[in-house]
Amino acid sequence: MSQSYSQAVKTAQEYYNSDDADNFYFHIWGGQDIHIGNYAHAEEDIAIASGRTVANMAKQVPNLDATSRVIDLGAGYGGAARSLARSYGCHVTCLNLSEAQNARNRALTEAAALTDRIEVVDGSFEQIPFPDGGFDLAWSQDALLHSGQRAEVLSEVDRVLKPGGEFIFTDPMQADDCPEGVLQPVLDRIHLETLGSFAFYRQQAARLGWEELSVTDLTPQLLTHYSRVRQELALRREELHDKVSDDYIDRMIQGLGHWVDAAYNGYLAWGIVQMRKPA
Repeated sequence: MSQSYSQAVKTAQEYYNSDDADNFYFHIWGGQDIHIGNYAHAEEDIAIASGRTVANMAKQVPNLDATSRVIDLGAGYGGAARSLARSYGCHVTCLNLSEAQNARNRALTEAAALTDRIEVVDGSFEQIPFPDGGFDLAWSQDALLHSGQRAEVLSEVDRVLKPGGEFIFTDPMQADDCPEGVLQPVLDRIHLETLGSFAFYRQQAARLGWEELSVTDLTPQLLTHYSRVRQELALRREELHDKVSDDYIDRMIQGLGHWVDAAYNGYLAWGIVQMRKPA
């Protein structure tokens, strides 16, 4: 692969390519999506809640149809891409750094008979391997946090969007009023120095001249989601014994606990952000 990845991206790539991580996310998250769900109730199935997030985001984007070209940044297993292609007929390019996830994405996309509308590309959103102005919509779900160069990522998004194109995304963030130092256990787990925030993304949008279409704060869903994933992992531990190591499960349960505690204390934020590039 010709791209030169930052250390943060290399770390994320190695992590998501590991058998432990791949099997954990594939089996616990329902095998389609790897992002925070929008829950109707605290015990709802993770896959159903995750799919609702995709549907709710798509409803916010006008004029999605068979002529729309979409790039999904950090596409994971491609659940969002298949939902968009199936529901709206649009063409979706999945850009994702994990070859293991991309292999599952290609297999699931082929099984869904959507290979004519979905392309899966190995790569990083820090250096998007496409020419300027090729996409009507950029889409990303809970992936931007894995970059230590988020401002550069947004500049890349701006570059590949057509004039008037839109960017809609979610990202686990720190609260705008988060005290310094309290997120260290969370940051240590994901090997990063910072998280984004609503304020950060608004500042970057202003830098790029983007119009803010909507910022929907759904932070309580983050607490529900990480609590739900931690609960599901503990309940299904025996089922995963030949797929995921005990050491990984122990560390994941502990790590998810840090996210739950930080969310409960009001240190984290999450929601749907929608911006538009000038026409």
